[in-house]
Amino acid sequence: MAAICSFHRRSKVRQIQDRQFGFLKETLVAPVPRFLIMAGRTLGGATVAICQGLLVTIVCVISGFRPVNLAMVPLGMLFVVLIAVVFAALGTTIGSALKDMQGFQMTMNFLVMPIFFLSGALFPLSNLPKVLSWITAFDPLAYGIDGMRSALLNLPHFGPAVDGIVLVSVALLFLSLGAYSFSKIEV
Repeated sequence: MAAICSFHRRSKVRQIQDRQFGFLKETLVAPVPRFLIMAGRTLGGATVAICQGLLVTIVCVISGFRPVNLAMVPLGMLFVVLIAVVFAALGTTIGSALKDMQGFQMTMNFLVMPIFFLSGALFPLSNLPKVLSWITAFDPLAYGIDGMRSALLNLPHFGPAVDGIVLVSVALLFLSLGAYSFSKIEV
């Protein structure tokens, strides 16, 4: 998951560099709606992040990780896809609003580190204090990690159906916000 988050940070830095060096201006004059340009950038970033997630999965399998049920591996990979789309859309939304790389890096570090630490990737979400339980309920990565844990280890916290619904909803929200902010870009 850290690989996916760090990739999105690098991908959106590229978007800001495109704006500074004029490539974004050339892209925006294409005869297609800006929403499609934004969706293409988001899905392109998500595709690379998915490939990185698959590499991490392969390393885990080589290191000895075995899922509880092999039939649930596609569901686990679906959660990897949803996490990648959510964070690619978040990065596109933030990258569309900012004009310089330093501001983007600062904003992403300010968001990604708490999201990652509170997601349950480093510790289980059960037996947390009430305040942290409430905070993790608003963390989209917590639902992605829980979905992967429930699919691969059969250790759900929220439940795979809730995880999927929340991730799809957040992905649609970030895609909508990203499309709106991308349509307002002035180069």
